[in-house]
Amino acid sequence: MITFIDELKRLLSEDRVTVNETVLEQHSRDESYHQPSLPDVVIFPKSADEVSAVLKFANENDIPVIAFGLGSSLEGHVIPQHGGISMDTSLMNSVLEIRERDFLVKVQPGVTRSQLNKELKKYGLFFSVDPGADATLGGMAATNASGTTSVRYGIMRDNVRDLEVVLANGDIIHTGSLATKSSSGLHLNGLFIGSEGTLGVFTELTLKVYGIPEVTMAGRATFPSVEQAVEAVNGIMLAGIPIARIELVDALSIKQVNRSINTSFEEKPTLFLEFHGNEAGLNQDVAFAREIVADQGCKDIQFETDSIARSELWSARHNLAYSFIHSSPGKKLMVTDASVPLDRLTAAILDTRKKVDASSIEGAIVGHVGDGNYHVMFMIDLKNAEEVSEAKRLNEEIVNYALNAGGTCTGEHGVGIGKAKYQRLEHGKAYDVMAGIKNTLDPKGILNPGKIFTEETLITQ
Repeated sequence: MITFIDELKRLLSEDRVTVNETVLEQHSRDESYHQPSLPDVVIFPKSADEVSAVLKFANENDIPVIAFGLGSSLEGHVIPQHGGISMDTSLMNSVLEIRERDFLVKVQPGVTRSQLNKELKKYGLFFSVDPGADATLGGMAATNASGTTSVRYGIMRDNVRDLEVVLANGDIIHTGSLATKSSSGLHLNGLFIGSEGTLGVFTELTLKVYGIPEVTMAGRATFPSVEQAVEAVNGIMLAGIPIARIELVDALSIKQVNRSINTSFEEKPTLFLEFHGNEAGLNQDVAFAREIVADQGCKDIQFETDSIARSELWSARHNLAYSFIHSSPGKKLMVTDASVPLDRLTAAILDTRKKVDASSIEGAIVGHVGDGNYHVMFMIDLKNAEEVSEAKRLNEEIVNYALNAGGTCTGEHGVGIGKAKYQRLEHGKAYDVMAGIKNTLDPKGILNPGKIFTEETLITQ
């Protein structure tokens, strides 16, 4: 009898279809704490036509398909909860075209952020979205990633001009164009970006890129309290200073970094800042920023333009997750991801600190505070049911606070498995509209089932 795996080998080639146990295990999980689940098979397509053929076959035979980049997601997005086909895009990793005069680049979905920036550097350009991990651009678009530079350059949704998408039935569509602006039709880019592989599989992306700034200046400022640090952020934003990055790291996080990499940073709430521009403009911006942070009790602020010195200045922020992971062997990192309006940010972070301090587990607070996004990092023992339950309880309280403040349950990590239960609470009747779109584009529910949309939601449509 011919199996569906035999048919996949016919559609692709035998060497790009595997049921190897090690490869299946690698595609059963991501970087999250969520329970792994094995796919039935892993495939490695090379083109949109191959993706189309596989999806058409899978749709006809009701086989789940989960697009997989590097597995760096944090909410279980690529975990194949219902088995099926894990579609690995690592062989679709070509930079197809650099249109430097248009400040655009075309890439396949398996291209990573660092790979793209290495190519762009030859043209004096860079791609701005930096989620921390060296994720694939397809995965970053699927989760609407952002990160440290979004305060200046925007999030993934702001930086995608066009997508080539293969739908569940195998149709290949484009969601945009090369034009800088358009009033034509519905905004399909915005619909597909952040859809986490539930509406289609990305096979090509056209992205906005930027000129590498003449001067980059990094700064680190310490404060007596988290409240004063966040108020300084509000002051910098209200002043209209075009800051490229502004990150908060709390005292507990600085302590952990010092312990991990033998540094001696002052263990106080700290802002890490970065400015992009020309020398004259930056000197003005930095002088203004110095005044603002001083008004909030900042006693120590350092600035550097040399690349090595900048790296050393930012080392506490860059080594933060690594420091926590390696400080707790056998435990798993769990990261919350709430976002609130800027005028509620101080209260939200203070409330979060109070909740964490009252808890039985230790947690550090960091955030992309220039856009209201903050995280708590817990190291939890997945074998300790009480510890896992406490972390989940804290996460839920943080989410509920953010939603009541007019915010969101996820600023950048995406919904996946972990945030699906909050979708009705956050979106209300609009969640039914989203589910209706899902049912229209994927009526058999083969595309990444269980993510964003619960089965109960789709059944009631």
